[in-house]
Amino acid sequence: MLKFSLPFVATALVASAAIVVPVALPSAAIGQQAVQGGDLAQVSRHLKAMQSLRAGFTQTDRNGQTLTGTLTLKQPGKIRFEYQKDAQLLIVSDGRALTMIDYQVRQVQRWPIRNSPLGALLDPNRDLTRYGKIVPTGDPNVVSVEVRDPKRPEYGVITLILTRTPSAPGGLSLVGWVALDSQNKRTTIRLSGQQYNTAIADSAFAWTDPRGKGPRR
Repeated sequence: MLKFSLPFVATALVASAAIVVPVALPSAAIGQQAVQGGDLAQVSRHLKAMQSLRAGFTQTDRNGQTLTGTLTLKQPGKIRFEYQKDAQLLIVSDGRALTMIDYQVRQVQRWPIRNSPLGALLDPNRDLTRYGKIVPTGDPNVVSVEVRDPKRPEYGVITLILTRTPSAPGGLSLVGWVALDSQNKRTTIRLSGQQYNTAIADSAFAWTDPRGKGPRR
């Protein structure tokens, strides 16, 4: 899975006789830090409590092209993007790697989840408070968190967008995300009709190999 490490902070050292004087933060800044820390913790609780998810999705790329389909997610690590039929495209994760199947050209591509921004979404045990940051939205009912590893730019960036929904896992509902890969290709996903923590069989993540080798998992 995608692993994030804490950013390395270079500390300038001065003469040993120097006196370090703590600087008091304004109360407003302290309050904002507390709010951000609480929101990050709540997002982390949501992802850990979200054992499964079914939803419709709309995907928009940087050129404005849009595709729709159905998203199925099951922790740990499984996800399926079932695109509209005319797209002849399927993306599946088996918990270790993402597989993209293009039925139109009969091509299959695989890459490790850790090399994808989706790694932040597919590992419920990862502590977002260590490597995520809250992005202000201007709406108290919307929480946005950006996840990146500055030391691993090849992993890309994902910004999760959630709304405060008391009935959803952890009191939040995932409504979409914006992913930016290592090649600066931006993809926006918007979710609708979310159904959380329903029973989903592992067979939901099987796929048929267009190269003629039968079903895969």
